[in-house]
Amino acid sequence: MTTQTAAGAGRTGVVGYLTRTKKRGRIGTADVLTYIYLLVGIVLMFGPVIWILMSSFKTPAEVTKFPPRFLPYQQETAVVEGYDEPLPLFDVTLEDGSVARLAQVRRVGLEAQMIDPASPEEIIRVNINARQPVEEVKFSLDNYTEGMESFNFWRYFLNSVVVTFVATILTLLVNSMAAFSLSKYEYRGRNAIFLIILSTLMVPLSVILVPAFLLITQIGWNNNLLGVIVPGAATPTGVFLLRQYMLTIPDELIDSARIDGASEWRIYLQIVLPLARPALAVLAIFSVMWRWNDFLWPKIVLTQNQVFTLQVGLEAFQGDLQVQWNLILAMTVLTLLPITFVFGILQKYITTGIATTGMK
Repeated sequence: MTTQTAAGAGRTGVVGYLTRTKKRGRIGTADVLTYIYLLVGIVLMFGPVIWILMSSFKTPAEVTKFPPRFLPYQQETAVVEGYDEPLPLFDVTLEDGSVARLAQVRRVGLEAQMIDPASPEEIIRVNINARQPVEEVKFSLDNYTEGMESFNFWRYFLNSVVVTFVATILTLLVNSMAAFSLSKYEYRGRNAIFLIILSTLMVPLSVILVPAFLLITQIGWNNNLLGVIVPGAATPTGVFLLRQYMLTIPDELIDSARIDGASEWRIYLQIVLPLARPALAVLAIFSVMWRWNDFLWPKIVLTQNQVFTLQVGLEAFQGDLQVQWNLILAMTVLTLLPITFVFGILQKYITTGIATTGMK
């Protein structure tokens, strides 16, 4: 009895959960295929993000190095008396076959002029093929500090926060009002209106891009954050998600509130919205991801530097003649942090909201 209890307790832990098999005490073919499938999925999902994170610590030469290396290696340097800047270190194979660690003063064609850091008076000339750089794994924040100085990060960050926050609030308000009407009111043409809303999912953005831009131009919202916020306020996905969830709210509850004298606005604000919080949280996550990562529409509407969002600013940060990939990667990592933080806070509502959507 005690042995079985201990074994059961061991299987309830994290290790037991990860190592459990279909048949107790024996690993089968299904278990092997399952774990291979899961590992491949993890690599495909998180591999690019981890690679970007590691690359954000690399030097410009290391970013473009081929074949690429996963960890951020940097060449070691030495401070030598008589030289203003630290000199890079190399392991040099000398003519007698011995290996010495020397610092490079300069390189002229295929010849490198080296010195011994301990006795820098003598110049040693070696072929560049007879040396190997001395490297170490180093997670330096130079890319982040330099990127923050040369990239108007905080201005773009504030613009993205304003666009994302205001657009998300507006999306939740507009879509929840439409969903409330389509789920709790009986009127002619209700289903036809819902089908028309859903049919807009099949219309690609490129089809309405020019008319939408002409409309924004007529209103005068070019180079204005309102031109980015307002056009996408109503989304068919949000209307569908909230309508399906609101169908699960009992009509008797709303009828009772009406009998007690509650207005339609009070029913909407104090009864329907609180009960629809899981679906609203799911839509909020989707809206934050859509707005924060949106590039095409802000790129068209915004042409002045001071109103750029982070995504448009990163594209403009590339430059005309030289692309500083190390700085772009560092700034990209910073743009991923807010959306990751929001997703981590609200992700627990995703399963509940989606699982209960459509149940009636």
